Amino acid sequence: MLIETGFAQITQALLWPVLILVALGFVYALWSAGVTLMDALLRRRGRRLLQASAECRLEQLELQVLRQLEPARLLGRVSPLLGLIATMVPLGPALQQVAAGQGHQALAVFGSAFSGVVLAMTAAAIALVVYSVRRRWLLAELLDIKKERGWA
Repeated sequence: MLIETGFAQITQALLWPVLILVALGFVYALWSAGVTLMDALLRRRGRRLLQASAECRLEQLELQVLRQLEPARLLGRVSPLLGLIATMVPLGPALQQVAAGQGHQALAVFGSAFSGVVLAMTAAAIALVVYSVRRRWLLAELLDIKKERGWA
């Protein structure tokens, strides 16, 4: 019984940090979508996303590609997990309220629990689109640079 109480307290302590991370992930997803739209406009004007100096090696360019893609990839993978945590943590006490006949109080908890997962899944969806688009652009630029320098 002591271990169950300890787990419940730890779980409840995780709720606010997880909700803050979900909110930050959602804001970052919107910001990265805006950056991607701006990059789309700049690419139409001939600007490259990769900074390739004359002495830049292939490995450095590949690392640059990974660094640009990693935040969106990470957000796309971690955000649904955070959403699941944000949903599951409040459901335990809410189900106890339902069992105790306090259904109206539990409804408020259900609403907040599901709003966390909706924001997290939205952030993940935006991140997946940003990752896919930017990956295609960056790999195309990398291929162009390889051809220009005779590496391919």
